[in-house]
Amino acid sequence: MTRTRRRIFMILRLALPLCLAALLAGCAMPRIVVHDDPLSGAEHLKLGMAYEAKGESDRAAAEYRLALRTEPLARLYLGNIFYGQNRLPEAEAEYRAALERLPGNPEVMNNLAWVLRARGRNLDEAQELAERAVARAPSDAAKAAYQDTLTAIRTARAVRK
Repeated sequence: MTRTRRRIFMILRLALPLCLAALLAGCAMPRIVVHDDPLSGAEHLKLGMAYEAKGESDRAAAEYRLALRTEPLARLYLGNIFYGQNRLPEAEAEYRAALERLPGNPEVMNNLAWVLRARGRNLDEAQELAERAVARAPSDAAKAAYQDTLTAIRTARAVRK
């Protein structure tokens, strides 16, 4: 090898690792950052319902929480998850929040009435809610279900007296 070639080779041997180190120091691992949620509240609600139908209540609850931004029904469905997990205080809180946003919804009224009966509290309020739910039932099947709630509440009140 000639003297010039040796110098070039030596420079390359020293420079290449330094160049690679400089390049790697300036690079970070690629990251995926989502700034905006690509799903709408309605889509989160539907996804939550799908998870719930598959028995994945924790995943359903997470989707319902994401849907809360725009979908008042998410409170009802989240309350249903809590009721199914026997978390009655949380269910009651969600049903009350749903009733504030959906004051004429008979399903919300019925479910809140049922939780109050299950907790053995505010049976007067529970009966009033159940009566309103029966009066506003959208179908005969719903009316029958709401009537069952009302009957259970009346029975609970009679036992207390």
